[in-house]
This record gives sequence, C-alpha cells and structure tokens, in this order.
Amino acid sequence: MTVHLEVAEGVGTLRLDRPPMNALDIATQDRLKELAEEVTRREDVRAVVIHGGEKVFAAGADIKEMQAMDHAAMVLRSKALQDSFTAVARIPKPVVAAVTGYALGGGCELALCADYRIAGENAKLGQPEILLGLIPGAGGTQRLSRLIGPSKAKDLIFTGRQVRADEALALGLVDRVVPADEVYAQAHAWAAKLAQGPAIALRAAKESIDTGLETDIDTGLAVERNWFAGLFATEDRERGMRSFVEEGPGKAKFR
Repeated sequence: MTVHLEVAEGVGTLRLDRPPMNALDIATQDRLKELAEEVTRREDVRAVVIHGGEKVFAAGADIKEMQAMDHAAMVLRSKALQDSFTAVARIPKPVVAAVTGYALGGGCELALCADYRIAGENAKLGQPEILLGLIPGAGGTQRLSRLIGPSKAKDLIFTGRQVRADEALALGLVDRVVPADEVYAQAHAWAAKLAQGPAIALRAAKESIDTGLETDIDTGLAVERNWFAGLFATEDRERGMRSFVEEGPGKAKFR
C-alpha cells in the first residue's frame, strides 16, 4: 500500500509511503480517498495527521504516468483526481499536514486540504505545473487562492516557483515552522489535543467555516446558526457549560 493508516490517542495518521519522493500516482490517489472515507467513519479517530515521512511530504504527481495519458484519458481521470483530494478536505474532523521536504504540485495541493499546516525548516512548497504547460488540477487554483489570496496564489501558480518554509509562513501557506525532526511530533500533539475536544462542535465549526468560504455570507450565517442551535441538543454542550459554571473555563472533559 502506498498510504498507511495508524491510529493512536484518537489520532489517525495518514502516512504516504511511495519512495523515494511519494509521487502521487493513481493508486496513491485512490488509496487516499479510501482512507479519508475510513477516518471519516471511524469513531475512534477524532483528528487526523497527514505525513509523508522525515524527508519528503510529496513531490507531486507521477509525471511518467501522466505523460502517457492523452486528453480523453485525463477527461476521465481528472474528476477522480479531484475527488480523492476533496475526500481529504471534507474529513469532518481536525486535519493537520506535517510537511517536511518537498510539497510540490499535488503534494502542495494535499497540504492545502488540511485545516492547519506545520512545516519543517527544510520544507519547500509550490505549484510548478505551469512549467509542464499545465495548471494545478487537484484543487490548487481554488484552495490556494482562498488560503493566501488571489494575487499571491497567481504569483506562485504563474511562475511555478518554490518557496522555502520562512516565505511560506509569511504568505500564510503554512501556519507554523519548526525543526524538521519535530514536525510529526508537533503535528500529532496538535491533533491529539483536539481529539480530546467536543467532536460534534469541532465538526460544526469546520463545516461552518468551510461552507461559509464557499458561499455568500447569508448562507454561511444560516449554516452557523443551525449548527449553533443544534449543539444545544448535545451532551458535550451540557458538560461544557456545567463545567464552566462549577469549575471555571477550560476544565471540561468531553467524551
């Protein structure tokens, strides 16, 4: 298998394993979709880490595989390609990308599917598809522009240039930069902390934010309002408010 799932402390780690560069071929794309759907279903997985290993996150698509495809073949494949990444983006639980080394093309697009990105000091990110006479095809033109703004996204996509971790942090492309050997540990700690939180409220927060970014503000407010009211039916809400009144803020223990 080119992607493995490991579960510990309520955290599911999706580990890319296709040496030497974790190129995202069709089999890897399909496996990502399969495991994204699995962690979505599993109640013992409360948060997710996407990791490529200590040396590289993912250096992009398998170019040799793509070179053999013509227009008709890619018309058939492109939807499945996007669907595999969308399955990751729509995991209704907190997702963090642990980025070491290269995260280029599809690798960068996969990191964009996470809610939070922790990068090693050795990380290099970018969307170099233009250098192949292409554009990003797994969500890069959409998710990157929503994350860092259209002008900055166009700079990266038009030029195909790679950015180091410090520039990626300044752009807002990653959220934290740490020594490369600490990336996975810090990502897992972030996820493990959230895995102890109120699962339904976290799902509500993620869906409200993501839906709001994809639609007009009135629709986004309606989604927020419905989730907000609905959470009053949950045991976690009762537990959280009771703990706040009796013990003070931040001490509730959620199931």
